[in-house]
Parts: sequence; C-alpha cells; structure tokens
Amino acid sequence: MAAEPNRPTLTLFGKLAIGVFVLACLAGAYLLAHKRGVLPAGLPGPAAAADDGPEVTIGIAYGTEKERWLKDAVEQFRQAPEGRHIHIDLIPMGSLEGAHAAVAGDQRITVWSPASAVYKGTFVEDWQAKYGNDPILKEEPLALTPMVFVMWEERYQAFVGKYHAVDFDTINRALHEPGGWNSIAGKPDWGLFKFGHTNPGESNSGIQTLLLAGHSYFKQTGDLTLGQVTDTGFQNWLGRLESASSSDSNSTGNLMREMVLKGPSTYDALFVYESVAIDYLKNAQGRWGSLHVIYPEWNAWNDNPYYILDAPWNTSARRKAAQAFLDFLLSDAVQQQSLKHGFRPADPNVAMRTPDSPWTVYQSFGVKLDLANICAAPKAEVVTNLLAGWERRDRNQ
Repeated sequence: MAAEPNRPTLTLFGKLAIGVFVLACLAGAYLLAHKRGVLPAGLPGPAAAADDGPEVTIGIAYGTEKERWLKDAVEQFRQAPEGRHIHIDLIPMGSLEGAHAAVAGDQRITVWSPASAVYKGTFVEDWQAKYGNDPILKEEPLALTPMVFVMWEERYQAFVGKYHAVDFDTINRALHEPGGWNSIAGKPDWGLFKFGHTNPGESNSGIQTLLLAGHSYFKQTGDLTLGQVTDTGFQNWLGRLESASSSDSNSTGNLMREMVLKGPSTYDALFVYESVAIDYLKNAQGRWGSLHVIYPEWNAWNDNPYYILDAPWNTSARRKAAQAFLDFLLSDAVQQQSLKHGFRPADPNVAMRTPDSPWTVYQSFGVKLDLANICAAPKAEVVTNLLAGWERRDRNQ
C-alpha cells in the first residue's frame, strides 16, 4: 500500500491561538446574550458593572428638619458610583403624616424617616392591623437632636427679667398675661406674647411638646403613665397652655423658617429641634437680630430613624437601593457633614468638640452639648391618649 502523503500539523502555538479565539467568541456571545437577557435560567453570570445596573427609584418620606442635610446628601450620592442608577425622591412630610400615608398605601414610600421613634409603636400597630406583618424591614438612627426653646435675644432678656427661667410653666404664664408684653416687660408695642410649636397630630416635634410638657409638669424622666396624662390637674394646665399657643404647622422646618422670615411680629418663642434652631441662627442674624437657644430641664433625644419598609409595593431592587443610600448616609464624610446642619452624628467616632462645630461657634447663643435630664421613650398608649386629649381641645376651641 502506498504511503499517505504528509498532512500539515498544527504547532502548539497555533493550537493555543485557535483556543483563545474560540473562547473569545464564546465569551462575546455570552456577554451579548447576558446583555439582552436571554441567558438560560439559573446560569450564573459575571457581576454586573456599575454602568450596567438597572435604574431604580425610591421615595423617602422625611421630616423637613432634615431637609438641608438630606438634599446635600442626595446630590452627593447621585454623583457617587453606588448611586449612579438610583433616583431618590425626597417627599417632605410631617413625621405622623408620613406614617399615615404609608399605612394608607402610598406606593411612593420606600423609606419612612421621622424625626424620632416616638410614633413607631402606634405606626406598627396601625400597619399590622391593616397588612398583618411587621412593617419595618431595617432601621438605623441617622443623627440625634434634642428639643429647645428658641426666642429673639431681646425678648429672651426681657422674659427672664420677669420670670427668671424659660420653661413650659413660665411660657404658660406669659401666654395669659392680660397686658401681654406690657405686663411682662413694659413693652406695649410688642403686643401679646406669642408661642408656637408644630401640630401634634401631624408632626413629631408637636408630640414631643406634649410629652415634655408632661415630664416638666410631673418633674420626672421616667415613663409617663396613663393615669398622669389623664390627670385632671395636668389636663387643665396643658389645656390652658395649648389654648393660647399656635400649633397649625405640620413641619418644624417650615415653622422655624416662618419665624426667621417674618420676625418677632409672628413669634416670640418656638419649641423646635436643636438642629433646626442651629441651622437658622445665621439667617436670623441677617434679618431681625440674634436668636437665643434655651434647653428645657426635661428633654428627649430625637434620633431621626431610617425605616426601610416591608411594604407589598417595595421590590427587592428598591429595598437594596434604600440600603445603599442608608450606607451612604452613615459614611464618615456624610455624618461629618451633618454637623454643619446642627445634628449630633449617630456615628460616635465623629468629634463634636472641635473649634468649628456649632456647639463651639454658637455658645454665645445658648447652644451647648451637655444636657441634664433625658426622658424615657413613651409607650404607644400614652402617645395615643395625649393626642386624643389634644384633638378634643382643638375641636372645642
């Protein structure tokens, strides 16, 4: 038999080249299929690059006391790699207003971020009665702030000249002086004494007003009881305070803005968050003069919780996006930035006793770091009954 002619054979290098070419073709086809979403179910794929992620929108129902800080943070997050495909819809609502909207089924809301956890128990009870599950998938405090009285400096000096202290009792007395400022300080052109806080039926700081008025009346940091908040003496005293106070606003930020915008003719004193007062100190100086911050003897922390909701309309993508923004808010840089808006960072590693912190710069305005008596968080039934009593008085006025 004749010998077969010699056939060409591939060198090792040629085999390797063909192998690389085939693998490249397969990888290209794989990536094209992955991009078009036609990969077989269950087939693992490579981690998506940041630019390949789907767009997702989350809504945050938040108290306006955080507005300036949150708007700055959202803009920075939008430019960060982790926020490139996440759109954040900031929905300004009073703390209770946001809770009511979520329970009512407002599908824009992925996150509820009230000023404090005061209304959390009532919110959970209302949600479970309607939906049957625990509504809070994840919760973290963002930043802390106590409550303060804030007054125009000139009127503060006149007030303490008469009453020696600013507290709920002296505020109550001033509201009922027959001659107003003429009786208080011989200033008839100042008119009546005017005090305001937010609407307790819509805003966390309004509830805090009622609660801390109760702690001040009973002079205790421990839990208020149902017996105390329904006590006739307390109810009459609180009713007298509320009958002469302004409590129409559903937003602490808007209330403070109105005081600074319109000056002493609108309010002589407000009860607001420390952070809001600090955020507006400079604005007030340029319009109507200095403000003075006074800390009540019986105070409470507002921890600005961030609640990711386990709501039927919140997809897995929305929950992950909400977590990504939470991580960003808790980052060192963003926590540091909360200081300039008057918040006490939730991160204990962020220094507050620095030369440029508000608690150093604004000491002459009454701002201080250390607080005296911090009151216990209230039970849901105490909050419910305080609100019920306030609403009845409001309707009867």
